[in-house]
Amino acid sequence: MSLADYAQLVYQRCDELAQYSQDPDCMDRRYLSKEHKSANQQVMLWMQQAGMRTWQDEAGNQWGAWPTNKLDAPTLVIGSHLDTVPNGGKYDGILGVLLPIAAVQHLNATGISLPFNVQIVGFGDEEGTRFGATLLGSRAVAGTWQQNWATLVDANGICMAHAMRDFGLDINRVQHSVRANDIHAFLEIHIEQGPVLEAKNLAVGVVTGIAGARRFKCTVAGQAGHAGTVPMSMRQDALAGAAEMILAVEKLATAGKVVATVGKLHCVTGATNVISGRTEFSLDIRSENDDLRDQVFTSIEETLDAIAKRRQLSLNIIQTHSAAGVNCASDMQEKLSQAIKTCGIKPFYLSSGAGHDAMAMANICPVGMLFMRCVKGISHHPAEAIAVDDVEQTLAVLLAFLQGYQ
Repeated sequence: MSLADYAQLVYQRCDELAQYSQDPDCMDRRYLSKEHKSANQQVMLWMQQAGMRTWQDEAGNQWGAWPTNKLDAPTLVIGSHLDTVPNGGKYDGILGVLLPIAAVQHLNATGISLPFNVQIVGFGDEEGTRFGATLLGSRAVAGTWQQNWATLVDANGICMAHAMRDFGLDINRVQHSVRANDIHAFLEIHIEQGPVLEAKNLAVGVVTGIAGARRFKCTVAGQAGHAGTVPMSMRQDALAGAAEMILAVEKLATAGKVVATVGKLHCVTGATNVISGRTEFSLDIRSENDDLRDQVFTSIEETLDAIAKRRQLSLNIIQTHSAAGVNCASDMQEKLSQAIKTCGIKPFYLSSGAGHDAMAMANICPVGMLFMRCVKGISHHPAEAIAVDDVEQTLAVLLAFLQGYQ
């Protein structure tokens, strides 16, 4: 088989894996669901066909191993996640599992051996869509699993401990998934989920780092009132105050060279003829530079407080999530850059504004990331799309990276 054939195989397998969805009308595969189990079993078969030894760990992650004959050789782990967001796409995460399987299959078929062990992992949860906590699969491997996650409950009232039991796992054995001492490095291949590579007309790019994120729930309280009887000058309109605050977030983030997003807005006392007495909105702020992100957030917080006082509103901001930024290892960046040059492509470096499993794996080993172009940068949406030619180029880069790794 040619690389073009393997690229087509990867593309077809992405379509096949999309069949395992808990929603018949869209892509939706969540942690510890029966669809997750079916996806693991299908990926296991593909790993075995590639010549790999397979197992599922105690956190529900699917593994495949292609050992070297060299004694005491290091282990390179390559992988990404197999879960999706509701109404998501077919390539986010999934491509980063299926591509290295095809690479190992190609190396086996051509009789090429490597002086190090290769292991591939399909993490069970990165998105956090079922239980709210993110990076569950990779954090189990990295040894940063939190015991209180056992009591997290999904939308149907099922706690994680029970979901694990139904899946055939024991939550008390999750610690046996830890791989803290035997991984030399971790590589994650992922669609970019943004428009930069497409704008540069490049199939691939080397990731320099992953932005750290902080998330907040902001609650604005005012005074509800009749829409027809309270003069404009006497209103304490929580929704109007929140609207001014949201525009301030946009302005301050732009000036501060970070990204900040208000993705949820809820008018608690919402009615056509009622002045809002209480409004809630989310705030997500990210930067590859944690200090810069925190400085801009301080400015945002001070500005929102000033808006609230001027409008005679109360403001409560609660942090709901915090993750530090992660730098990709310089050695991994250099090796990826060299592999890209070997394939006749101009190396290009970019950062990731989205979180990835590499963030968790950075706690135990050096990490690298390779982005692949996706159509219009669309992700977390059914319109998520890739080109088979880009899959072929990315596969070629991965093979060059593996053969030049040591």
